[in-house]
Amino acid sequence: MKSIIYGYVRVSTKEQCEDRQMIALREFPVMESNIFMDKLSGKDFNRPQYRKLMRRLKPGDVLVLKSIDRLGRNYEEILNQWRIITKEKKADVVVLDMPLLDIRHSGKDLTGTFVADLVLQILSYVAQTERENTRQRQMEGIAAARRRGVRFGRPRKPMPEAFPAIKEMWENKMIVSREAARELGISQDTFLRWAHGR
Repeated sequence: MKSIIYGYVRVSTKEQCEDRQMIALREFPVMESNIFMDKLSGKDFNRPQYRKLMRRLKPGDVLVLKSIDRLGRNYEEILNQWRIITKEKKADVVVLDMPLLDIRHSGKDLTGTFVADLVLQILSYVAQTERENTRQRQMEGIAAARRRGVRFGRPRKPMPEAFPAIKEMWENKMIVSREAARELGISQDTFLRWAHGR
């Protein structure tokens, strides 16, 4: 049976553009009708087009990707999908931006398989480490900004001028918090937060 060349494209959100990946796959060339595309997060593998592609993939077929991170978002996912495609499906993989991961030529003997698997593990590890470093830098940046007094989230609602007087009535048990909030045109939670100085 003649092998088929498939392509897979994933963009993380509906806003991201898939043009770069599509151009690379067409130039390979992969026929347009054999390109599967998901426009959603790579957080998990509940991706309809990816699942459809996996059902079609047969031994000897070729799967072309622009980059290895299209297979998953972390080290374990990428390695697991690589194993399914190459070992279970017995299909070949071509990663366009990493010629060492073209197993059509390198993956047929033991050395080629070893080299491809080794390169993949290194790349997956590097990608995962970079993501973790980025997350760490973001957390450190947020913590530093908070120390400088930068506030995150929605801007605080301005406190009405009548608040001190209404709060005093509430403290003297002349009104309950629900009435105080209604008088000020705010929620009961907001009133209680302000009243307790938060």
